[in-house]
Amino acid sequence: MKQEAKHLAPPEKGRSRAPLIVIIVLAVLIAAYLGFCAWVQQSDTFWRGAVILGQDVTGQTQAEAVKTIDDALPELAVSVRLYPQGAPEEEIDPEAAPDASIPLSDLGVRVDTETLVAEAHRSLTSGSFLSAGVRYFTKHAAVAFGAGERTITVDAQKALDAAQSTADALSWEPQGTEYEVGEDCVSVTLAKDGRTVSLSELRQGLESANWAGDLSLLVPYTTTAADVLSAQDIHDAVAGEMKNAGYDPATKSITPEQLGADFDVAEAQAALDAAQPGETVAISASIQRPAVTAEELKGVLFRDVLGTCKTHVSGTAARISNVKLSASTINGYVLNCGEVFSYNGAVGQRTAARGYQAAPAYVKGETVDEIGGGICQTSSTLYLACLRSNLEIVQRYAHRYAPSYITWGLDATVSWGGPDYQFANDTNYPIKIVTSYSGGYLTVTIYGTKVDDITVKMTTEKLSDTPYETIYEDDPTLAPGTEKVKTTPYTGHKVRSYRNLYDGNGNLISSTLEAVSDYKSRNKVILRGPALPAGGDGEITDPDPVTPDPGSGTLEPVTPDPGSPDDPIPVPAPVEPPVVQE
Repeated sequence: MKQEAKHLAPPEKGRSRAPLIVIIVLAVLIAAYLGFCAWVQQSDTFWRGAVILGQDVTGQTQAEAVKTIDDALPELAVSVRLYPQGAPEEEIDPEAAPDASIPLSDLGVRVDTETLVAEAHRSLTSGSFLSAGVRYFTKHAAVAFGAGERTITVDAQKALDAAQSTADALSWEPQGTEYEVGEDCVSVTLAKDGRTVSLSELRQGLESANWAGDLSLLVPYTTTAADVLSAQDIHDAVAGEMKNAGYDPATKSITPEQLGADFDVAEAQAALDAAQPGETVAISASIQRPAVTAEELKGVLFRDVLGTCKTHVSGTAARISNVKLSASTINGYVLNCGEVFSYNGAVGQRTAARGYQAAPAYVKGETVDEIGGGICQTSSTLYLACLRSNLEIVQRYAHRYAPSYITWGLDATVSWGGPDYQFANDTNYPIKIVTSYSGGYLTVTIYGTKVDDITVKMTTEKLSDTPYETIYEDDPTLAPGTEKVKTTPYTGHKVRSYRNLYDGNGNLISSTLEAVSDYKSRNKVILRGPALPAGGDGEITDPDPVTPDPGSGTLEPVTPDPGSPDDPIPVPAPVEPPVVQE
């Protein structure tokens, strides 16, 4: 029994006291927390992080907070922050810089500061007694107060005005890609999508004082896509051929000039991709600028007579009608800088349906009636007017036989499907062909813009003559001993023409070979009847006392020399005509 008693020793003192200590500590902590909760509930001081209308009132009493807010009110403003319509709330950055700031004074805001502060304090202290301590350390009092709180009122009209002006300032129409050709670069302003701020939501937010405690107001906006041009699009638009300002006869208006610009498309696109919407990027380019702008052309369009020519029109009524019709077709024809005029293209096919009549013409050297005979006089008159205008001749052919209505060497034959007459407007300005017919004379004038005092005089030089032969053909249908001219003759001629340029003082600047015209000869053919009996007298009859014009298909009086009575142009004395090797 004694041995068992030894094993039943009393418990240690430390073990018996441990639970008691824990209980005491917990009791003290609970008491302390309850006391702190009581202090929090009864304290007039704002907790840490308390913000009212953007003013930090941490540690301030309600009276002190009222003063802080009243002092700040004149400088306070609502910070408007925009976000895309429909964007998830978590993607809206509350710390983003405001897009606009609207002073409270512009809204006619009146604040019941004492009530506002009291409600803010009450929101902190309201709640269960036991949670006051926890709320003190966890809650930040950034509180929003709406109009329903009766602490903040806003003038409705001022809120509307402020909302309207702010929405207008923050909204814009879509701006497509724009570009401008400079001295050595193409400046490209990138496209910028349009933006429309919701006026209704902005107004409602302002009028209802529905802003956060930090005076921020979130307002949605919608976007409108802008038209975007790539570097290739811009290159295609500006890299075309450089053109001077011109004239459109259809609209009777001046057409604008066109620059020529070239640049590296890939390099340009990389620069555009690296830029921001609305930003302007300078792209290095090779620029070609026109010599004449639309503004400059306004005052000088068709101002001057460049050259003119007048020829006498003779022959049958049908031939005269054809000359007048072909001339009226090209009357008013306009060529812009660099364009080429084609007589056949401008006049078109000569048909009876278009009003052309049959008149004598040459077919394989023979004289026959052909539709449109006579129109070569129009092309020849135009040719000489072009020469006197110092224009570039692209294509010109001399007649088969020497003409009578214009100086030899200064004519231009045409035929549908055959020879054409073409010239180019090698001036920087538009030119216009003006034709008129009066008193048996055709006049063709070229109007344009003279930029110098140079004048042109054409001269010709006859190199050789080819005489015709007289050939007899027996014709048993004729009366015995009589003869009849079947084909009138032409003497052939070879002629050089020269373009001579003179300055304003009459001094010769240059003399250049313009063309060599080789007119063919045509033999005289006489039909002869049977021989007369011995002692009879014969008779020759010439039924056609006129000389045909081969190119135009007309009959013209024979001209015995290369001059033309309406175009007397002497060979300039100071010039020795150049020798042409053929």
